[in-house]
Amino acid sequence: MIRVSNITKAGRSLLMAATMLSGLAPMAHPSGAQAADGHSAEMPRLVREDGRYALMVDGAPYLVLGAQANNSSNWPSVLPQVWPAVDQVQANTLLMPIAWQQIEPTEGKFDFSFLDTLLAQAREHKKHLVLLWFGTWKNNSPSYAPDWVKLDNDRFPRVVESKGIMRGSLSPLAPATLDADRKAFVAFMRHLKQVDGQQHTVLMVQVENETGTYRAIRDFSPMAQKVFDGKVPDDLVKALKKQPGTWKDVFGKDADEFFHAYYVARFVDQVAAAGKAEYPIPMYVNAALRDPFKDQDPYSYSSGGPTWNVLDIWKAAAPNIDLIGPDIYERGYDFYTKTLEQYKRPDNALFVAETGNDSVYARYVFATLGHQGIGFAPFGIDYTRYVNYPLGAAKIDAEALEPFAMNFKLLGSLNRELAALSLKGKVWGASEPTAEHSNTLDLGPYKVTVGYGLPQFGEAKPTGNDKPCGGVVIAELAPNEYLVAGYHARVDFAQTTKAGKNGFMMASVEEGHFENGKWVFERLWNGDQTDYGLNFTSIPQILKVRFATY
Repeated sequence: MIRVSNITKAGRSLLMAATMLSGLAPMAHPSGAQAADGHSAEMPRLVREDGRYALMVDGAPYLVLGAQANNSSNWPSVLPQVWPAVDQVQANTLLMPIAWQQIEPTEGKFDFSFLDTLLAQAREHKKHLVLLWFGTWKNNSPSYAPDWVKLDNDRFPRVVESKGIMRGSLSPLAPATLDADRKAFVAFMRHLKQVDGQQHTVLMVQVENETGTYRAIRDFSPMAQKVFDGKVPDDLVKALKKQPGTWKDVFGKDADEFFHAYYVARFVDQVAAAGKAEYPIPMYVNAALRDPFKDQDPYSYSSGGPTWNVLDIWKAAAPNIDLIGPDIYERGYDFYTKTLEQYKRPDNALFVAETGNDSVYARYVFATLGHQGIGFAPFGIDYTRYVNYPLGAAKIDAEALEPFAMNFKLLGSLNRELAALSLKGKVWGASEPTAEHSNTLDLGPYKVTVGYGLPQFGEAKPTGNDKPCGGVVIAELAPNEYLVAGYHARVDFAQTTKAGKNGFMMASVEEGHFENGKWVFERLWNGDQTDYGLNFTSIPQILKVRFATY
């Protein structure tokens, strides 16, 4: 027998608050302007509460369980190879490029046929979209800009490095480049409002892609050098609480890189501001990373992009950018989790804008949730036969995508609940490390140990799974009441301070699921299922655990 379980009063109040916003549907309603309950769908927006964030979709918090297609899969003839992979991975949102060369092949003449096709098909597949504007920058290059831009060095000058060598990246200081990119982006956003301004299939827009310049710390052209020799702009001096002066006076050895970061960010901000004037949905940028633990030679990464050492500059220079999302392709646990820490800031919502599609990356969605992330999007999710090994899987097929599909199926069933609770600071998550085989989470009244490679019964030391694949998410519904879910892990709770004469116990462990924001009870775990912690295997299971003292 299945019955609707009673949640404690505090837990019910928290979930009811989210339910009142949207009905806690598994996803929003991209197929029409009205939600199932007849209320008008609200425009997507980012909200902040005590340094935590949520992406609001149809008026309620929403987790982006994303799939990003390959860069050149943005053509109607290729979409039949995209949707099966997106469905296979059980994503709720497709991230897809919109290339400048695609919409404005001839200056002043626009073609939005692909965008229209993409929107229609997304609605048919009941998926949301995040659109990626590939304009002046795509991985530091103008490769996705139209020929009339990227082949005209006189009108659209490139970065010149210190020895006078011209690089492929366009200079952020060229007014003609900004003007042309901005005009194209405005036309794109104007059309998007016309075709999606009521339905809100598109949740966010990424402005440019992995900005910055490789093999040049900044532009040393005469045009740029004149600006560099001048004063640091007042807005940046004020934001960073510096004394006025030249770039070298104010920033010393970092002057070149900080100068480039400021003017790349200003360029992007002006493009975003013009686009938002047409249609103000959330806009973000993504970051090609540098080493999260140590300084690197700026010539070894994309200088000027929003790397962790210049986030304060980007925040000051680009106020119209709602968030900065890291592109994480490093497999190592320490690198990955340190990057999550760096991009989860009180002034920045954490969104893993890109990550690898090999199985080792799948587990990091749990650590992302534990850092109050609003979304997670593996890259290269389509069946076009393009692979990016060793940054991703050696082959993309249903078997390769299954680890992501498992996680997205589990988390998709909790999407609205987790997003609402995360905004309140009530969500923790852990991904399997490699050097150690356990994590410790501090929930306040409880300490949680998550072990990997343990049997379901009996005492043992964690040895790790054969391949790192474990992860868990925990959400507090009310005092002493938690949701727990995950894969390939054992979860043990311990009190941080003793309460009661003898101790505490799991008063009940319910397995169940949510339907329209209500907990549906399936069965109780007890005895063998709880004597040695809560053991999660490859079966998707959601537990509601209530503790009590005795």
